[in-house]
Amino acid sequence: MHIIKFGGTSVANPQNILQCISIIKNKINNGRVAVVVSALGGITDLLLSAALDASAKKLNYKELYNEIEVRHVDAVAGLIPEKNQPESLQNVKQELEHLQTLLDGCYLLGELSERTKDLILSFGEVLSSYIMAEALKVQGEDCRLADCRELIRTNNRFGRAIVNFEITNLHIQHFFDKNRNTVIVLPGFIAQSEDGHVTTLGRGGSDYTAAIVAAALDVPHLEIWTDVSGIYTANPKLVKQARSISHITFEEAMELSHFGAKVLYPPTIQPIINKNITLTIKNTFEPEAPGSIITRQVPEESRNPIKGISNIDGITLITLEGPGMVGVSGFSKRLFEVISKESINVIFITQASSEHSICFGISDAEAPKAKAAIDVEFLFEIRQQKIKPAIAENGLSIIAVVGENMKNHQGLSGRMFSTLGRNNINIRAIAQGASERNISAVIASRDVKKALNSLHEEFFEESTVQLNLFVMGIGNVGDKFLEQVQQQRKYLKEHLNINVRVIGLANSRKMYFDEYGIALKDRKALLENGEPSTHTGFIGAIKRFNLRNSIFIDNTASNEVAMTYGSYLKQSIAVVTCNKVACSSAYSHYSELKSLSRQYSAPFLFETNVGAGLPIIDTLKNLVASGDRIRKIQAVLSGSLNFIFNNFNESVSFHDVVKQAQEEGYTEPDPKIDLSGVDVKRKLVILIRESGYKMEIEDIENRSFLPQKCLDTQTVEDFFRSLQDNATHFGDLYARAKSKGCRLKFVATFEEGNAHVGLEFIPQEHPFYNLEGKDNIVLFYTDRYADQPLIIKGAGAGAAVTASGIFADVIRIGNK
Repeated sequence: MHIIKFGGTSVANPQNILQCISIIKNKINNGRVAVVVSALGGITDLLLSAALDASAKKLNYKELYNEIEVRHVDAVAGLIPEKNQPESLQNVKQELEHLQTLLDGCYLLGELSERTKDLILSFGEVLSSYIMAEALKVQGEDCRLADCRELIRTNNRFGRAIVNFEITNLHIQHFFDKNRNTVIVLPGFIAQSEDGHVTTLGRGGSDYTAAIVAAALDVPHLEIWTDVSGIYTANPKLVKQARSISHITFEEAMELSHFGAKVLYPPTIQPIINKNITLTIKNTFEPEAPGSIITRQVPEESRNPIKGISNIDGITLITLEGPGMVGVSGFSKRLFEVISKESINVIFITQASSEHSICFGISDAEAPKAKAAIDVEFLFEIRQQKIKPAIAENGLSIIAVVGENMKNHQGLSGRMFSTLGRNNINIRAIAQGASERNISAVIASRDVKKALNSLHEEFFEESTVQLNLFVMGIGNVGDKFLEQVQQQRKYLKEHLNINVRVIGLANSRKMYFDEYGIALKDRKALLENGEPSTHTGFIGAIKRFNLRNSIFIDNTASNEVAMTYGSYLKQSIAVVTCNKVACSSAYSHYSELKSLSRQYSAPFLFETNVGAGLPIIDTLKNLVASGDRIRKIQAVLSGSLNFIFNNFNESVSFHDVVKQAQEEGYTEPDPKIDLSGVDVKRKLVILIRESGYKMEIEDIENRSFLPQKCLDTQTVEDFFRSLQDNATHFGDLYARAKSKGCRLKFVATFEEGNAHVGLEFIPQEHPFYNLEGKDNIVLFYTDRYADQPLIIKGAGAGAAVTASGIFADVIRIGNK
């Protein structure tokens, strides 16, 4: 005997029902089949809504009834040949007329008892099982329709009745002994109380019906067919990387189903676990997929410590606390007796070891009733201020990491909580059973998606890290960066196990987002059609997406953007920037950003602030971290100025060289920032601070080579005119250097607490003399490199190398 059950989606329409019949026919080849069916997909919700609307005197119930009628009539028309339809339609409409009478009665009385509700909800399974049986008959199958209201006996707990297994098992066994048809179709979900009233087994109760039948008949195997290929490692609607679990134990399945894995109704396990009946979850629409097998034990090769991550939404945390609880016995007993009397289901419990507080999680709907009952029970203690009134916090969810073998693996809870912490997910309460089969935590509902994805990545995708990038500024540097991401995505995934997605883009006018990753080849068109860009709107969108491993990338030179970094870091959003403003601003602000980075475990990387793509800051950090001390820094830090002075000579005017540097992207949009020494001062102060010294940018002496008239200009155009007007001044500088056998270099120096920047005449024997093109060079004199400095040299300007430095910082984050 095969016992198979089809869920609501599987029997949602005639096409789906035909797919179910095809599966049934394959089973018939190997023996008799008992088929348990749910109501047509969505019908139970329509029945409940119609009943509630009718009892609330809302005439909308009639429209809902009409929709229910059309669905079932269409199902008959789509499955039963026209010559056989009259009888089938007559029986269906007879049941529907009964349903209409009940709904009209609810409207007239203006009430809906739990008993009547169960009766109304039963029509979904009654009708679907009849239509399934008739469809099998017209295809020539030896089929009989059973009525679970005659087979399953329960108490009068309407809505979620408790089964009397002793009587039920006898009824089921007698029916199947008496009726030897090849196919028996049974309606799931419904039963009958011992005094003759229709009851239901709870939402999802059709699974339970199938398990009851399987246990009564003591079959070796039960199959539940649904719209997914088994139990998943996480909710696939929230975690795209979730995958089907091939083999799982009964206990693990119960834990996952209890904590929200909706593919399986939790009580389903109860009847079959003692009989050791194998349960398989299969996909009606992919019948060849293996699905999930649930047994008492699983093969050794399937013994991964973590089997799944699940969640329950709509949780309220009720807390009872106060000094009057410490050392006083009976508080917990009184508390949970009150909850029990109110028939409130407790999902989660935890108590402080100090006995100062106890909290538990319940559904949001039951929270007001629970708080009121608790406050009444403990009114005397509350008035004496021994305890506080019950505190109810809603907007919460429970996440649970589940695995039968967790107890044999150390550090799993540490990995769970550190992963949540890194992603700025605050934990309100924690519980772990003595069986160590699950670790549960209460978090804000808004963080569920990020938590599930973060934990899934930690426990199931350790080889791949997903980075979600939000890029502001797509000019020269930004566009090159996006080109590099587009080009290297496949390589990073295959060789470094880093999956990079660009989720948001912004320039000064527009911003555009795609939660599943922007198609970078279409980035310009997508951005042009985006929404108006604002800094608050951009960070607001990142917060709403609330994605794990989010990275904000600043490719601008904007003061305003640089001042927003703290807002990102406080949300545990990493910041990668080539913008030097933040790190060269007031030391207190620089220090605060570094502190926020540590506090919120959010990387703050700015390698490109100095030397574009050169590993200058990273090398400096490693020197300091290893215990070395920086004594002196001497550097040419402006690739643009080095390019300018390397190309400036008697035959090329200073103006023309600066113009060329600007056009080729070596200078800031306003070249005066480079030529005035401001940019070099910023870079030097960053190096000094990263060396462990406290210094303000104003403390650095600027020995400017520009005439005052050049410095006083207000626009870029005026600045270039001033360069032409002062051509003689620049010519004299070049002539003086040449006469001494020197070359002009703009040098930054720090030594013994003093720092300055300025144009210097560099002799031939100096390491700076042969610095060509747009290269940078830095000499670090340290305790370990006292006589011969540590030298870092290479291209220090240009959009491509700067973009590569930003990309390198992103990869650093991924590798962590």
